[in-house]
Amino acid sequence: MDYQLVDYLSGFITDERNELFERILDQRTKYLTVVLENIYQPQNASAAMRSVDCFGLQDAHVIENSNSFEVDREVAMGATKWLSVKSYNKKDDNSLDAIRSLRQKGYRIVATTPHEGDTNLEDFDLRKGKAAFVFGTELTGISDVVKNEADEFLKIPMHGFTESFNISVSASVILHHLTWKMRNDPEIDWRLSPEERAAIKLEWLRRTIKSSDLIEEEYYAHQGGATSSK
Repeated sequence: MDYQLVDYLSGFITDERNELFERILDQRTKYLTVVLENIYQPQNASAAMRSVDCFGLQDAHVIENSNSFEVDREVAMGATKWLSVKSYNKKDDNSLDAIRSLRQKGYRIVATTPHEGDTNLEDFDLRKGKAAFVFGTELTGISDVVKNEADEFLKIPMHGFTESFNISVSASVILHHLTWKMRNDPEIDWRLSPEERAAIKLEWLRRTIKSSDLIEEEYYAHQGGATSSK
């Protein structure tokens, strides 16, 4: 990570914007992440992405099997600009590809669906380590692949006639409760590492500054011909 580049590009935004970036990075986390599997309604997917940003998660994972991920800009309100979104759409079984990738990063796979032996939201143990919450399609829920591969199952207790919330509401309820619980538990190391923090800020700067690629070229030229890591 070229920390000097981050400092250099920071000089091309206002002090107010820089302070905003730093303040949000203070609350950003990769300890929790959201996985959207094969969502076909852009409004729901976009609202879920908005919740991911609002509750301070940095990463979102999108599995595209039979449905393509589309952002409804009016609903997302620009949230995806600030998130690190990983898409899985190149394999025959994109769900399994996503699960393997997340496990390699140390995440336990948590399926958000009623299941025998599932855990109520209030009882979910955050101290066991990083968690990736998988939300499935509006009609059929998560796939059998996710059900078979999941490490844990999580449900929101229901007290009405209907059996579930829609995807975006479920994500909001779960993230609100668990991020509050996470941030108030001194035993959980949920904050970004210095390298993660710098890497995210660099991406935000690149997306914010006009002609940032040309500015980077000038920076590396003055550094003696070193090449950009972009």
